[in-house]
Amino acid sequence: MRKFFVSMSFQDKEIKYVTGVGPKRAELLKKEFNVSTAKQMLYVFPYKYIDRSRFYKIREIEDSETFVQIIGQVTSLHIDERGKHRQLKGLFTDGRDTVELIWFSGIDYVKLQAGVTYLLFGKPTLFNHGWSFAHPELQPLDKVNLQKIQGLEPYYNTSGEMKNSYLNTKQIRKIMETILPDVEKQGLDETLAQDLIDKYHLMSLTESILNIHFPKNTPLLQKAKERLKFEELFYIQLQILKQSRLARLQTVGYRMPIVGRAFNGFYFNRLPFALTNAQKRVIREIQTDMKSGKQMNRLLQGDVGSGKTLVALMCCLLAKDNGFQSSIMAPTEILATQHYETFRSMLGEMPVRVELLTGSTTKKKRETLLADLRQGLIDILIGTHALIEDTVQFGNLGLVVIDEQHRFGVAQRAKLWSKNQNPPHVLVMTATPIPRTLAMTVYGDLSVSVIDELPPGRKPITTMHYSQLRRQSVNQFIAKEVAAGRQVYVVYPLIEEGKKSDLADLENGFRYMCEQFPTMNISMVHGKMRAADKDEQMRLFAEGKTQILVATTVIEVGVNVPNATVMIVENAERFGLSQLHQLRGRVGRGADKSYCLLLTKVEISKETRQRMDIMVATNDGFRIAEADLQLRGPGDMEGTQQSGLPFELHIASLSTDGQILEVARQAAEEILENDPELQSAQNKVYADQLKTMKKTVVNWGEIS
Repeated sequence: MRKFFVSMSFQDKEIKYVTGVGPKRAELLKKEFNVSTAKQMLYVFPYKYIDRSRFYKIREIEDSETFVQIIGQVTSLHIDERGKHRQLKGLFTDGRDTVELIWFSGIDYVKLQAGVTYLLFGKPTLFNHGWSFAHPELQPLDKVNLQKIQGLEPYYNTSGEMKNSYLNTKQIRKIMETILPDVEKQGLDETLAQDLIDKYHLMSLTESILNIHFPKNTPLLQKAKERLKFEELFYIQLQILKQSRLARLQTVGYRMPIVGRAFNGFYFNRLPFALTNAQKRVIREIQTDMKSGKQMNRLLQGDVGSGKTLVALMCCLLAKDNGFQSSIMAPTEILATQHYETFRSMLGEMPVRVELLTGSTTKKKRETLLADLRQGLIDILIGTHALIEDTVQFGNLGLVVIDEQHRFGVAQRAKLWSKNQNPPHVLVMTATPIPRTLAMTVYGDLSVSVIDELPPGRKPITTMHYSQLRRQSVNQFIAKEVAAGRQVYVVYPLIEEGKKSDLADLENGFRYMCEQFPTMNISMVHGKMRAADKDEQMRLFAEGKTQILVATTVIEVGVNVPNATVMIVENAERFGLSQLHQLRGRVGRGADKSYCLLLTKVEISKETRQRMDIMVATNDGFRIAEADLQLRGPGDMEGTQQSGLPFELHIASLSTDGQILEVARQAAEEILENDPELQSAQNKVYADQLKTMKKTVVNWGEIS
């Protein structure tokens, strides 16, 4: 087994004492990268590499090239003065063809000579049918160490403040060149056991660090990346799984073995339609958890319209049969109210008391409700964030259901989780399917149930993408659908409730619709309206008294109008895939054919085009979730925007490194299976690493 010995001077050397850094730059490195020591600096990884191994002839340059290097000479150089603006222009030849050189600033520092052979390095741009280089790097060829310059050159992310202090990617390269000889000479303490390195054919840590910064070739770079990504994901999984095992051992749950009068009475007498096989399977999984004596912690995934609400109600009835109360928390008053009305309608005259608690609940009603709740007289309490207030106390809370859970921060969910002396069973639901890589990393060892089957009769929604130039065609389509007795949603992006320009767009859109369809009744809903006004507008649309609803994304979840067959999304380029899929799910709830029309600007980015194409191609929420993760990364998904990802990724990506994550998780599971406490001598390295991890991984599985 190879050992690496690192002198204390290298291991703990303050970054300000590294050549080329100093106190001012050290402060910036601390601020931007959280780097204080030379060793920590090694984990500031390049974001890209440029191949310096190839020398081009000018005729070989293609439009697809990013950076090229050419050997040649400067044939002319002159200053072009246009008013107050001065530009330095020149011509550069490789002996056969010529390119233009141009500098827009710093021209007094450009010192070039005719007759000297230079190595030009830069990014070519096609201009006036020829190639041009703006601010190229030019070095006299006789002063260039060609052996050193060839290979993959690293580029590091830098901020504007860093560049202002001349701490650009070139300077960071120099800092790395100062530190890495110590790494090569002394080595780094290995952070993985040798048997794991051998089993998965991993590069050593020392070789990985050397090759991640200055790779000798592409295969070595790939090996270095694989090793460092594996280690990062392995330790995240090791910590999550270790915490989850401990939680399962320590957390006793309420035992609910009875399937009694409430559940059976509803199932045999009140069930509005036959359960799908997927719903039956999920209810069995939840029932098994609830009667096990261990606290249930389950994530229920189901696409829009798959019947999650009905499953939640039947689980609440299981809790009642066993003498426990249930609570359902929804992110908006609209959704909470709809759940309340749905539950009341489905239960009919059954002796099950359901109540609603939101910010709009009157003081008198709230006082009565809270008193009855403490005495256990309320079976199911549905509400919004109001449920987590300290004054809300249950008599015997046994089940917590959190709907559209990604709308709540971790701390908010944890407050509801701790409403009892013993933790209740927890079921978190989402209509935004979560990719497997994200689910098993963010949610740890949380059990997952999936309703992967839509109720019979649901027709697929036809999705179309139009530019705003096709607005007249869209208006004709709206008129046709309304004439046939249908209703239409028109949604505008209101990303920030206080953003005046967004609100103006919505109001202008409302006026436009009124002008285009003067004989129709039109509602408008947005988050700035008083709750009573908003509810009234929604009621008019739900009852069919208005034909068009102009709204913001307040209608993204929870609005159920079976007669609405058209969803028009204005400025669709401003929405993510998952949000577009949620909006599309507001239609297609009745027997009639439904449509989703995505309107964008004429000129859109490549990524926007990809999003629109995916939406047109599929109605499958899981395919859309995977694509969304690929396009956007995990930072904005599943509630992580409230508190950031529960760990820091330096090099791995949840969107592209799923295969490495699977292997890393399997390795962590095998180690914990044999040594749950990591007490063996062989596993000491893992126990030590977990102790020194800079950021504790939050196990969302425990508190969701």
